[in-house]
Amino acid sequence: MQRKAYVPGVAALLAALLAGCTGGAEGGATADDSNPGQPGVATETVEPGKYRTLPEPCGAVGDKMLDALLPGIEEITDEEQREKAYAGEPTLAYDTDRKVGCRWKVESAEATDHLFVDFERVVSYDGAVSDDSEAEQLFAQQVEAADLPEPVASGSGSAASDSPSGSSSLSAGESGESPDAGPSGEPPTGAGGTPSSSASSSASASSSTGASPDETPAEVQPRLLDDLGDEAFVDDEPGNSGPTATRRTVTVAFRTSNVMVTIEYAEQSATLGVVPDSEEMQDKARKLASQLADSLSG
Repeated sequence: MQRKAYVPGVAALLAALLAGCTGGAEGGATADDSNPGQPGVATETVEPGKYRTLPEPCGAVGDKMLDALLPGIEEITDEEQREKAYAGEPTLAYDTDRKVGCRWKVESAEATDHLFVDFERVVSYDGAVSDDSEAEQLFAQQVEAADLPEPVASGSGSAASDSPSGSSSLSAGESGESPDAGPSGEPPTGAGGTPSSSASSSASASSSTGASPDETPAEVQPRLLDDLGDEAFVDDEPGNSGPTATRRTVTVAFRTSNVMVTIEYAEQSATLGVVPDSEEMQDKARKLASQLADSLSG
């Protein structure tokens, strides 16, 4: 009888102990699965960048594009030297999945042309910052270092010509009222309509050709580009490299996702006083950049 009384008691004790253990395990599950720094909040992860590798830089530029950028390359008579010129020279790279580049240089009777293409794949080591965001920050630093000028409004030229034109009309009108106010030897013009038109045309012509001959036209000045990659810019730096040659360097840089591409295209004229054409060089460099952007996207 005592054994029968003892067994139910032991069973009750075991049941109580099991209930306590179960409750403790349930209470500890939340702490084990939660973020130690923020209880109950799961750790967030960011998406990796779109690109995991980089293209072979010297093979990224086709022969036809090199023909356009380096006109003297087709004039090389030695076949071996011509093939070497097309092949380019890769830059030193420690990790070809992170940063690669290639250089070309071709001399001709008219000029010496240089081309440099650089690819950089950005990887963020901060778990809270994506590769794309890191690349965006680095590209912003590159834009800042380029020190691009303030954009010029497309209508600024016409606005500038309107002001002198109005002023000339007023002077002409006053000249019509007071003939003595006109230039000596100029025939009187009555109401002054003809001088007004002439002065206005002269002022407009002066403003269209540019009052300052050193001023860079808005369409070729260094600027941001909105039709290339996720963001891009073009820089243009003319400069003298010596007493007999003038060199111009055009840089086009763009970012697509976590890859940044930089193109430097330089030409040094062999003729004293001849400055390489800015618009032509920018057009060639931008066409190459567009091709590289398409190849990355593809």
